[in-house]
Amino acid sequence: MASLQDQLLKAGIVDARKAKKIDKEKRKQAKSQPKGHERVDEVREQARRALEEKAERARELNREQQAASEKKAIRAQIIQLITMNKIARAGGDVPYQFTDGKKIKKIHVTAQLHNELSRGRVAIARLGEGYELLPAAAARKIQQRDEHTIVLLNTNEAVTVGEDDPYAAYKIPDDLMW
Repeated sequence: MASLQDQLLKAGIVDARKAKKIDKEKRKQAKSQPKGHERVDEVREQARRALEEKAERARELNREQQAASEKKAIRAQIIQLITMNKIARAGGDVPYQFTDGKKIKKIHVTAQLHNELSRGRVAIARLGEGYELLPAAAARKIQQRDEHTIVLLNTNEAVTVGEDDPYAAYKIPDDLMW
């Protein structure tokens, strides 16, 4: 069987020049075909990159949600530790002043609690808008989770005084209240 082009040439419908022109266009089209494959590969590459970016965004969002849930769980643990370990301070008539950030706050405690606060056996923790007294051990556990919740935890470390300090000879009394 002869090709359609040969049949058209024999029938006289198409001349030889036109047949050569059609062959030339076919060859050009065949040569340009591999470029089409590269374009298809490029489109696939873009699609693959888009999927990778989408997966990375999903992982990042997942990490953020996980961090938020961990933070919420830690906050719940802190609240539970404070409510379980708080020390009742009802009937206190001795004011105890402490700093919370840049503000000076005052709570009324008993004389025994005042002494224990000064010695570092009891700490003050922030709970909502108020303050609660806690044993030092519970306060250290809370500090491991969030150090900003514990407002005051005195330590028993000795204060070192420099040689050039003009007040080095004066000792601060233990019962000093401010």
